[in-house]
Amino acid sequence: MLKVYNTLTGEKEKFETIEAGKVKMYVCGLTVQNYSHIGHIRSAINYDVIRRFLEYLGYEVDYISNFTDINEKIVKRAVEEELTPEELADKYANAFLEDIREFNIKPADKYLRVSENVDEIIEMVTTLIEKDYAYEVNGNVYFSVESFEDYGKLSGRSLDEMQAGARIAVNEEKRNPLDFGLWKKVEAGEGWDSPWGEGWPGWHIECSAMSMKRLGATFDIHGGGVDLIFPHHENEIAQSEAYSGKKFVNYWLHNGTVNLSGEKMSKSQGNFFTSREVLKEFSGQEVRYFLLSRHYRSPIDFSYEKLEEAKISLERIKNTRHQLDKVLNFDIAAAAEENNEFFEEVILKKNSFVDALSDDFNTAEAIGVLHDLVGVINSYINQKDFTLNEKNFAILEETEEIFLELAEILGLKFELEAAYEVKNTLADPLISLLLDLREKARENKNWEEADLIRDRLQEIGIDVIDTPHGTEWEINNIEENKGGS
Repeated sequence: MLKVYNTLTGEKEKFETIEAGKVKMYVCGLTVQNYSHIGHIRSAINYDVIRRFLEYLGYEVDYISNFTDINEKIVKRAVEEELTPEELADKYANAFLEDIREFNIKPADKYLRVSENVDEIIEMVTTLIEKDYAYEVNGNVYFSVESFEDYGKLSGRSLDEMQAGARIAVNEEKRNPLDFGLWKKVEAGEGWDSPWGEGWPGWHIECSAMSMKRLGATFDIHGGGVDLIFPHHENEIAQSEAYSGKKFVNYWLHNGTVNLSGEKMSKSQGNFFTSREVLKEFSGQEVRYFLLSRHYRSPIDFSYEKLEEAKISLERIKNTRHQLDKVLNFDIAAAAEENNEFFEEVILKKNSFVDALSDDFNTAEAIGVLHDLVGVINSYINQKDFTLNEKNFAILEETEEIFLELAEILGLKFELEAAYEVKNTLADPLISLLLDLREKARENKNWEEADLIRDRLQEIGIDVIDTPHGTEWEINNIEENKGGS
C-alpha cells in the first residue's frame, strides 16, 4: 500500500486517486531567466522518481509543469542579453530541457507557459472580483486573504500569526498587508490588455489557472519545493478554492532544499551551482544518485566531496551489473540443482525496495536495498565452486531483469554498450595478451611485473579484477570516457 506524506494534513496517508488508475499531477516549474541550478534539478529528479514509481505501480500519470515566462526579472535579463523577453524565455526553457536529459529526467507531459494562458488567468481574476474575493485599485488587482476563511491551512498558521511575523513593505493600496497580487499594472505597451488596463499576471495565479485548465478543479498531487509552501502554495489554495468552490488538491508534496554550507542554494543569494557547471565535473547519473541518497523531504548538503563519495558508491553497483553480464556469457555446464535460496533472497530484496518507495517514496532506503541486492548477487556469483548451468542461468537472467527494473524506477542506467564497443575492437585481444603475461608473471612470483601491468592498464582506464574464476577486466568510468552521462 502506497502512503504519502501530505503537507496539508501533516500526516502520511494512504494514496487514493480521484479517478481509478489515473494520477493527475502538477509540479511548479522554472522562471526561465537563467540556467537551472542543482536545487531545481533535485526537485525535478525527486518528482521524476515519484512519477516513475507511480507508473511502475500501474497508474497512468498525467504529469504537468510550467515555465514562468513573464515577469520583471525576465524583462531585465532580456535587456542585459540584448534579446526580446520571448527569445530569452525560449533560450532558457530549451536549455532546461537539454539539462534534464543529462540527468535522465523524463520531461513532463506538458510544460504550460504563462504567456499562452493569459486569457484563462484574466477570466479567473474576473470571477474572483465578482465573488468578492478580490478587489481592484489603480489597475492592480489583489486577493483579500480575510475573505477566505481557511487561509493558512497549508502552512498551519493563522492570519494573526502571519501578520505579527510579517516583513512586508507598506502598500497603501492593500486592505491587508498579506493581500497578494493577482494582476499587476505595467507601462503601456509592456503587458496584456485586461478589464483593469495593461498588466501582467501575478505569480501565484499563474499556477492555479494553468493547472486547473489542464487537470480540472480538483486533482491528485501538487508538488514543489518546501520554500513554496508559504506564500505561493498557500495562495494557490486560497484563490483556487475561492474560484471553484471545490477542494483544489488532495495531496501536497514538498521536497527539501539543496544547501551550501548550511544555507539554501538560491540564485537571489548568489550561492548556487548551475547544473551545467556540475556536469563538467560529474556525470548526470552520479549527481542523480547523490540527490536520491536523501529522502526527498529532507534537506541535502551539496559539495563536490560528497559527489565523489556518491560516484564511488554508484561504481560498486555498476561493477556488479557488468560482472553479472559477464557471468551470463560463461559456457553453460550440465544441469544441476536450482538454487532457490539465492533467488528467494533476490525476491525479498525486490519486495523491500518496493516497500521503501511505498513509504512516502523513500529513495534513500531504496538505494540501500539496491546495495543489499548487489551484495547478494556478488556473494552468489563469486563462490569458488560457482559454475553456470541451465537452471541458474535462468535464475540469473531473471535476477538481472529485476536489478535493471529497480534501477530504472530510480532513473539509474547501467548500460553495457560502451564496454562492448571497446571489447569488440583490437583492444580485446591486446588486453587479453597483457593479462596472460601478467598471469605468467604471477605464476613465476614476479609480483613487480604483474603489478606494473595492472597499474599501467588502470592508467588508461582498464580495471583488472582477480576473481575465483580467473582474471577479468572492465572499462573504468565508461560514462566519463564517452564525455558525459
